[in-house]
Parts: sequence; structure tokens; C-alpha cells
Amino acid sequence: MTTGDSDDTYFDRLVDEDALEAYLRANLGETETFDIEVHQAGHSNETLFLTWGDRDLVLRRPPPGETAEKAHDVLREYEVLSALQSTDVPLPETVLASDDHSIIGSDFYLTTRMAGDVIRETEPERFGTADHRRTLGEELVDTLAAIHEVDHEAVGLGDFGHPDGFTERQVERWTKQLDWAFEVTGEVREIPRLETVGDWLSANVPEQTDAALVHGDYKLDNVMYAPGTPPAVVGVLDWELATLGDPLTDLGWLLAFWRDDGDPEPSVPELQTTITERPGYATRAELVDRYEQRTGVNLEHDRFYRTLAVYKLAGLGEMFFRRHLEGNSDDPLYPVMEHRVPDLAERAMRIIDGEETL
Repeated sequence: MTTGDSDDTYFDRLVDEDALEAYLRANLGETETFDIEVHQAGHSNETLFLTWGDRDLVLRRPPPGETAEKAHDVLREYEVLSALQSTDVPLPETVLASDDHSIIGSDFYLTTRMAGDVIRETEPERFGTADHRRTLGEELVDTLAAIHEVDHEAVGLGDFGHPDGFTERQVERWTKQLDWAFEVTGEVREIPRLETVGDWLSANVPEQTDAALVHGDYKLDNVMYAPGTPPAVVGVLDWELATLGDPLTDLGWLLAFWRDDGDPEPSVPELQTTITERPGYATRAELVDRYEQRTGVNLEHDRFYRTLAVYKLAGLGEMFFRRHLEGNSDDPLYPVMEHRVPDLAERAMRIIDGEETL
């Protein structure tokens, strides 16, 4: 067996190799080849790459020691992936799922492993032309539109969420998350601007558009592009926050991570690539135009949805910072949130005041 994790103790907490091998033999048949590698990416659910004979697979499980909170509900993620197999949404093929904690100590599921590139810090050389860069953005928006156009009732996801009042609950939820974090982080520094942002969001919740399947974390580095050109999305990743709700919250989240040439420095450079500032990439406004044409849904309240996205990102960052202060994480991203979250609050105010436009 091989692992990509230098910390063998942590690897042992992620997977019991013997128990997993027995499970796979019982469900996938015999093989002489079984390898495991931990994929070092992301800050939430754990991803492991498996080789089982001639099959390349991906295993997803919650972080070790975490309570089975909604944000780590991998079986819910498997449910939506399975339901979407017959739709136009590009996805890996689902293989197996289990709630038997005697195997690896948690719920987990398996899918096929796709070939391609996830774009984070670097741009694939084959996409380095104006035409390919524009196509990349169009593919990203068209895939989001395909998610939102899924007939969730027809694919068995009619009870997958509670869409009524979804947008208002998003504001309330993230305000509560921030309040929870402030109980500890407020002893280090306060961020009154975030309270102003929260009050503005509460006072400006738009009338919700028709309910749709919402990905919950849709952005450039949560899709995979196929090998070759022109750019084509081969799979949408990280469905753990999927639900039924307001599709424009997905669009706002995508826009919060998409950078135009001339934008101020990123508020969270660790999470925001500057690749899309390069010549040829569509602007945020052009992405919105494409989405509106593709879906027939207009982004009439873009300041609200973009501000909500930044507010949510600030909430995540502040929770990270609390966990750092309490000694509950060794993730190097968490301590820098002491300064990144105030920067996010300033960015949210720039959007509200119309200084950061589409």
C-alpha cells in the first residue's frame, strides 16, 4: 500500500486498510492491486484516491473526529450524485456507499476517478489562448445553468431541501455562525463592519426566484476540465452543501471568486486565484449575461447576492479563526483569518456601496 500523506498517524485515522480491502473484495471482486493515496486539497471532507485492480476510484469521508454535521454529510453528497447520473450535469460515476463505521470509522462513498485538471494556482498551458480562456468561463456558467435546470422532482430530489424562505435563512444562518465565532475571536479583535453588512443583508433580501437544485460551493476550483481542447467541464465536484433553494446564491458565490482585471488585491489570496485576470477571460458581467441568456433568470439584485457570498466567506473564515484560537486545527489557513476576515468585511461594504461592480 502507498499513501501520499507524510503523517502515518493521520492516515491511520482516515482509513483501516485491511477492513476497507475486505469490503472492496466483497463488493467489487478479487484483485491483486490495491493502493491508497490521500489527496491533499480542500479544508472540509477528506478525499482519497484508490486503485483497485484496473479501476481508479475516489473515496470521500468526513474528517476524523468530526461530528456528523450537515457540512460533512457524505451520504447526502452521494445521494445527489446518484440522482444526477442520468442528467446533463457532468459527474463522476457513483460506485458504492456505506454507513457501516466498522469499516473505516465513518460514513463514506466511492466514485470513479475522472481525468483532467482542477484549476487553482496554475492555468493549464493548453488553455493559454484568448479563445480557450473565454470558452473555459462559458463552460463554467453553462454547467451551473445545467445544475439549476435539473428537474429535481423527476430525479427524486423533491425532498432534498426546504426552498421556501431559503435566502432569508441563509442570512440568518451565517449571522449566527459569525456570532458563534465572535464569542472567542472577539477577545482578539472585533469587526463592527460585519455587523453593518449583516444588517444590510437582512434589510435587502429579495423576493426569491423559483426553487432549484443548488450546489452550494460552485466555483472554478470545484469543477474538473477534461484533457485536451477546447475546454470542457468533465465533472462537478464537492456536492456536500447541495440542497434546494435560490439558484442565484450559487451565481453570487461564483462571482465572489471570479476576478476581473483591475480588481483590488484579493481579500483572501489563499482561496482566490488571480488567473481570471488574464487577457481573454470573461468578465463577471459577461458571465452574468451568459447565465441570464442560458436560464432566462435575471440577476436583478447582484449587490445582494455578491455581498451575501462575501459575508458567507467571512463567516467561514471567522469560524476557522475560532478553531485556531481554541487549538482545534493545525491548518495554516486558519490563523491568517485574523486579518483576512476584516478585509472581507471591507470588500462586502465596497459591493454594498457600489464601489466593486460587476
